[in-house]
Amino acid sequence: MQEKVRNLKSELLCKSWSRFEKYTFEYLSGEGKWELQDREVYDRGDGAVILLFNREKQTVVLTSQFRLPTFLNGNRSGMMVEACAGAMEDQDPLECVIREAWEETGYKISAAEKVFELYMSPGSVTEKLHFYIAECSDAMRTGTGGGLDSEQEYIEVLELPLSRARDMLASGEIKDAKTVILIQHILLKEIW
Repeated sequence: MQEKVRNLKSELLCKSWSRFEKYTFEYLSGEGKWELQDREVYDRGDGAVILLFNREKQTVVLTSQFRLPTFLNGNRSGMMVEACAGAMEDQDPLECVIREAWEETGYKISAAEKVFELYMSPGSVTEKLHFYIAECSDAMRTGTGGGLDSEQEYIEVLELPLSRARDMLASGEIKDAKTVILIQHILLKEIW
């Protein structure tokens, strides 16, 4: 297979919570010509997301928290309803979702089913998300959740009937892509 990229060069624009770089490269077009291109790429590492569900109660466990980028782009409250997720921080994806479920929701889980890996914004972000689902029960909620003070997380835990979550997708109350995907997955899988 012929290479499609050559002369790849990067320039670091910013390194703080993550890396922001400008790349210049030559790309082999469909017409067989090398074209000079440049792209800005945001790299914050990979992440993992989990949707907890209670089969007995027919509910899903979600979170609500403030997200500045959505506030800056028209979400007047800045609040987002989401499945719990986080950066992998050099962890295995399963370890990450187990940690995030505990920190954000207070549910102590030990296993989860991986459903897929997806790039959420491949035009400018390197992050690949690992998607999981896991069954939970009231007995597994051994903490309050709410996130970590050290990370300035102020997370509200929401346990909603799956039918209500489905209605929130239809009404646009849930706008987070990873959460929409996992709720739709649960609905298609017909786990109850």
